[in-house]
Amino acid sequence: MKTFETRGPVDASRNYVVKRTTELADFVDRVKQGRYIVIFAPRQTGKTTFFRWALDALAADGITYFPIQLNFEAYKNLNASVFYGELYQDIREQIGKIFQKRAHVPSEALHQYLQGAQVTDHLSMLRFFTELENLLKPQRLVMIIDEFDGIPQTVVSDFLHSLRRIYLSGVDSRCPFSLGIVGVKSITQLNYDRSISPFNIQDEFALPNFTLEQVRELLAEYTDAVGQPFAAEVIEALHKQTAGQPFLVNRFAQILTEELNIPKTERIGMRHFSEAHTRLLRERNVNIQHLITNIRKNPRFETLLMGIVSHDRGVDFNLDNEFISELATYGVLAEGADGMCEIVNPIYQYRIMRAFQPVINGLEREYFPEDAETDFLDYLTSDGQIRLQPLLDNFQSFIARVGYRILQVPETPKEFVGQYLLFAYLEQFVRLVKGRMYLEVRTGRGRMDLLILHNSRKYIVETKIWEGERSYTAGKKQLAAYVRLEEAAEGYYVVFDHRKTPVPRTETEIIEGFAIRSYVIPVMQEPPSQAT
Repeated sequence: MKTFETRGPVDASRNYVVKRTTELADFVDRVKQGRYIVIFAPRQTGKTTFFRWALDALAADGITYFPIQLNFEAYKNLNASVFYGELYQDIREQIGKIFQKRAHVPSEALHQYLQGAQVTDHLSMLRFFTELENLLKPQRLVMIIDEFDGIPQTVVSDFLHSLRRIYLSGVDSRCPFSLGIVGVKSITQLNYDRSISPFNIQDEFALPNFTLEQVRELLAEYTDAVGQPFAAEVIEALHKQTAGQPFLVNRFAQILTEELNIPKTERIGMRHFSEAHTRLLRERNVNIQHLITNIRKNPRFETLLMGIVSHDRGVDFNLDNEFISELATYGVLAEGADGMCEIVNPIYQYRIMRAFQPVINGLEREYFPEDAETDFLDYLTSDGQIRLQPLLDNFQSFIARVGYRILQVPETPKEFVGQYLLFAYLEQFVRLVKGRMYLEVRTGRGRMDLLILHNSRKYIVETKIWEGERSYTAGKKQLAAYVRLEEAAEGYYVVFDHRKTPVPRTETEIIEGFAIRSYVIPVMQEPPSQAT
């Protein structure tokens, strides 16, 4: 039986797949035009699988093209002469495999040449490809280099200059005729001599995340094979939470179809989605480990990422900025429709919040007044429903009680400490009452929407930083519209005010027929002894 694959390249004979027919046709057309194509995308987005399919498509196109695939992953620490020697051996082996796969025999001249050729540097590589072009005629060599980031730093400039020289030699004598370079880092991030541009002939190819229609296609393949359907709202929610990121889509489907033990006669519904989603938000997997490892590399990333989701004014998606460029490379950031930075999907945003959030903020025992016999369970009604308004009223009082001590929360930028504390406070409550909480990102920036699910009711808590009366008023209207869209029970609006003389505010208004409870919570910026 087929499965959803998350551990490596997918195989259509063993796995459910998104065929990417349109993208494949586009790529193959560029190859036939003799383009030198580059694709740099985050890990686990399906690059290797895609290019294997492209090579298979070319191999099936008669004997016009001679497609081979290389991998530079193990080359990183080689010196130049060993690198070129290994490159030659890999090319020779791949050529042999293609002839064997086609049940053809190479010409004696090609056989003898491959036995005796030597490649020790970029110049001998140029001569090697020139002779190879003559011996392969009329076939045209197509070469895909996977994990290109593994190329040794000492050879990258000369290697790319040589490929550029081949490209400019003309399409009739070019070998490789077409080239695909696949990696995570872009060429400009590989630290070659920045005073030159050795590969300005590249044709960039984008391999996007799955569309909603492609996710439907993937899950429909499972349903056709097994007979178990997915509710339409599950498919839409799965795509919205993952933004179509291939690993996350397949992991979600894995949990739903293999790990929750849902009877195959039962339709997969939103109750199952919620359970799988909670598991995905809390588990450790390769994709999330890569994400967390990468964002922890530089403390500047935290400020940038939290700024994106906390300020309406946004951050320009400027790839000339090294921090934005690096986070885009890791698959964390993307460009929104308005040209601003957006965090790619809500699952990543939730895991980023958890990664930056202190394990213990030191204020947990202050959540309730010392003289009050109150705990989180007091915020449930007798019939088990959440009393979210008094719960948030208490949070507002908690921030006022602890005062400047919020500045002592470890390793937390004071600009965002309010949001971290609210996230931790609600997460602890939701876990205790056996509810579920996750993030929704409507615009990718400017606000965080915390969705709480409990006993078949949905509650929305929107949080942001104060940016003026106009923004505050507009936010309430946007929240009311979102409450309507999500058919939520209640909507709450929490705005943290970092001004020197903030004015606390609490109000309940009927907006577009919905009760919106709003809080403006002052956040102290410095201990009283330092205030001027």
